[in-house]
Amino acid sequence: MFRRFSRWSIKGVWWRIFEAMSDDPDFEYLIVDSAIVRAHQHAAGAKKGGLKIKRSAARGLGCPVRFTLTAGQKGDAPQAAALIEGLPAEVVMADTAYDTDHLRQAIAAKGALAVIPNNPSRALKYPLDKHLFAQRHLVECCFSKLKQFRRVATRFEKTAQNYRAVVTLAAIILWMR
Repeated sequence: MFRRFSRWSIKGVWWRIFEAMSDDPDFEYLIVDSAIVRAHQHAAGAKKGGLKIKRSAARGLGCPVRFTLTAGQKGDAPQAAALIEGLPAEVVMADTAYDTDHLRQAIAAKGALAVIPNNPSRALKYPLDKHLFAQRHLVECCFSKLKQFRRVATRFEKTAQNYRAVVTLAAIILWMR
């Protein structure tokens, strides 16, 4: 069973299924956030297996539409522009960690409204639609649903490739519900 899972993971089978299922044309909102999952003690010793892994997820109305795995010490904002690239949206929401000029420009280039609270150190303050920002709880609910899958929450997988496949399978199941 594991060999088949690993082979399919290498070939990208799980990712292709996820992409086919998450091709939802209703992208009114795109919500970006990240969560840290601490690796299980036995996963920490493998090559490319690090102690923490951060998942960044862009999300439409309901289920995850894209995610990446990054090291836990990496910042949130650098991955966000690539995460939302090519995804249509009217509004892109994120928390204060994503308040960068680069990301705001990428959002404006796609013709979307950026709903991101200002970093306290920002000199030029942008207006914030608090009613739209209240919808950001949907991405937190998404992470909560993903972490209900034990293999996602505890990260038993030794390689990032297999962990990505496990997260992808969990996302596929969320789309099927």
